[in-house]
Amino acid sequence: MAHQPTDPAVIWFQDLSIGDVPSVGGKNASLGELVRQLGTAGVRVPAGFATTAQAYRDFVAAGGIRPAMEAHIARFRAGEESLQDAGHAIRTLILACHLPDDLVSQIRTAYARLSEITQTRDPAVAVRSSATAEDLPDASFAGQHESFLNIRGEKALLDACLRCFASLFTDRAISYREAKGFDHFSVALSVGIQQMVRSDLAGSGVIFTIDPESGFPGVATISAAWGLGETVVQGAVNPDRYVVFKALLEKPGAAPIIEKSRGEKAITMVYAQDAAHQTRVIPTDPDKRLAFVLADAEILELGRWAVAVEAHYGRPMDLEWAKDGSNGLLYLVQARPETVHGTGQQKTFRRYELKTQVSPLLSGVAVGSAIASGQICLIQDASDIARFTDGAILVTGNTDPDWVPVMKRAAGIITDRGGSTSHAAIVSRELGVPAIVGTGSGTSILRDGQQVTLSCASGDKGLVYDGLLDFIVEDIDLTAIPKTDTAVMLNIAEPSAAFQWWPLPAQGVGLARMEFIINNLIKAHPMALLHPERISDAHRRQIDALAKGFASPPDFFVETLARGIARLAAPFFPHPAIVRLSDFKTNEYAHLIGGSAFEPSEENPMLGFRGASRYYDDRYREGFALECRALKMAREAMGFSNIIVMVPFCRTLAEADRVLAVMAENGLQRGVDGLQVYMMCEIPSNVILAREFARRFDGFSIGSNDLTQLILGVDRDSDLLATMFDERDPAVKLSIAQAIRAAHEAGIKIGICGQAPSNHADFAAFLVGEGIDSISLNPDSFVRTSAVIAQAEKSAAGG
Repeated sequence: MAHQPTDPAVIWFQDLSIGDVPSVGGKNASLGELVRQLGTAGVRVPAGFATTAQAYRDFVAAGGIRPAMEAHIARFRAGEESLQDAGHAIRTLILACHLPDDLVSQIRTAYARLSEITQTRDPAVAVRSSATAEDLPDASFAGQHESFLNIRGEKALLDACLRCFASLFTDRAISYREAKGFDHFSVALSVGIQQMVRSDLAGSGVIFTIDPESGFPGVATISAAWGLGETVVQGAVNPDRYVVFKALLEKPGAAPIIEKSRGEKAITMVYAQDAAHQTRVIPTDPDKRLAFVLADAEILELGRWAVAVEAHYGRPMDLEWAKDGSNGLLYLVQARPETVHGTGQQKTFRRYELKTQVSPLLSGVAVGSAIASGQICLIQDASDIARFTDGAILVTGNTDPDWVPVMKRAAGIITDRGGSTSHAAIVSRELGVPAIVGTGSGTSILRDGQQVTLSCASGDKGLVYDGLLDFIVEDIDLTAIPKTDTAVMLNIAEPSAAFQWWPLPAQGVGLARMEFIINNLIKAHPMALLHPERISDAHRRQIDALAKGFASPPDFFVETLARGIARLAAPFFPHPAIVRLSDFKTNEYAHLIGGSAFEPSEENPMLGFRGASRYYDDRYREGFALECRALKMAREAMGFSNIIVMVPFCRTLAEADRVLAVMAENGLQRGVDGLQVYMMCEIPSNVILAREFARRFDGFSIGSNDLTQLILGVDRDSDLLATMFDERDPAVKLSIAQAIRAAHEAGIKIGICGQAPSNHADFAAFLVGEGIDSISLNPDSFVRTSAVIAQAEKSAAGG
């Protein structure tokens, strides 16, 4: 339909829908959709209105500037004019024009109406650009155009609208359209004028309705910082990070927050006090830096909104939220499609793995899952980007959208600041460039010209290594993995890496280890947390620093362990996740903070005070109670009823009874609330008395490493005896076959979680032949061994 002069130049959000992208751009159309369709779901959106794309076209036509604009673009493409010169010239042309009188009149009328709605004279508004080629399923245009916050009064509002028009031709927007193949003059710009949420008095941030790195669809990922949200969006601050498991949000009484990581939140953006500036950045109060921005109830509310918005749009979404400090309410202020993982069903994924294990130079938040190596190009300021070399590793303080022209030429990116939900991270993912953001000290530790390897292959933690390290790249065709009658499960230890394996068709987690969580996240001995009077002042100070923000050091242990366990249980929910109780040896416990005060010195810790023997002993009983509290929190408070608890290294029947009794004392009673308790079958006594142990447990999991060690009398850590350590020895296989028969005769399940099936294809075939119920594999051997299992089943069936 041809444009008529009487068509409105301003439309209120409530009169818009997602079908109005051509009229008001992706950002404003989406806000209208939220207001019209999701208010009944409790989603709050601040009031506002939008100028139309046609109003922008009329503005350009009235100014007579299009021929000159086209000429600058043509000279830029011909190499006769730099990107910076062309962009500056076009913006100057736009800013020299006046907004048409009709547009000015309609903006003034709508602003007066907003004043009535908010009952505020000259209400503060956010003025945001919304291009007609923006927030698309395959191109976010994140951060390419300008936004202006805390704009008050008609004059300031009209000036901000004009500056939004000019921002259609920022250098980064021109470069992004060139990269994506958009015609510069087919794109028009709408301006959104929205009531400001007083997040300067509270906080704000970003939500992805999936895990933005792995694409795991089961979670919503929330970033949060104090003050206005631009610090999070621009990547200028390391925010808090919260992860909510979506499937359990509606379970009565469940609070499935499976990660709460406190960011440093060093700066806060607030309203400016002087008329010349709208906002200012101040250092964050030290107490607020150590506090979480959101309470659990608020995290869950945002999680429910994320589910509602994603369900309405039928695809993963990228949202911005803000909390109003004047009334305590949460609001959504933007919604756009997630552009990396939301474009289709995942049928393949690429796996990266370093060939060598060395200590990293520094770490940060991983963006992507790749590994890259190269020479560092350290650039502190965008004015120096001309010296960047193609294929180098870009190192800078902060990668905001102004850096897009360089980012797409980089092999990898490392920054001091930023989180996984910043606009810079979004663009890095779109470009397929691995990045590690929020390292805190990359620009001070790394040097220009240094050769490094950056790895995003370990989940959401990115690691930077000195030198050019060798790595493996494997493309996995998910459609080629065969289905098997034997349940094929995964062994997972590291919570941060758990999500990356979700595309694999695993039937649960066959072994989730606590030790990694305790060693890497908690870092302190549980008894030291309970008895600080027995440890040194230096260790007490370390524990106090770790437990900041928690009610007490024991609560820090319980919550950190519970959330780590929940992350391990989440990727394959509702399939079972078999969580093994702690199985540190005394020498390993002693290395934890404060551990030496509680651990005896043993000649042979492998056969010493480990596993089940600790749980009921007075030397560790209180520490075990904390483990039970964590499991109870994960199962009941968070809702992960798929967690099965497994007891390791249980030597005797009497010991089994004592462990089950102390678990019941701590709220983990077998059979209550569906709790199943398994036992590791890894000691000869477990095999010999399998029928008696089976009366006490719901299932067995064969630990082939310890079982082989104890049957053959071979220290599994001895280099001298390495050639003798073989799970395929007839004595070991005979014991395993005996355990499988005994378990099945007793009517319980039995699987294996040891290393042997991952290492030896013929051993996996042996297990299938004996009728084992499940085989739990290391992720790197899942595809290969699944094929072996399928072939063994076919052979056993006579096929």
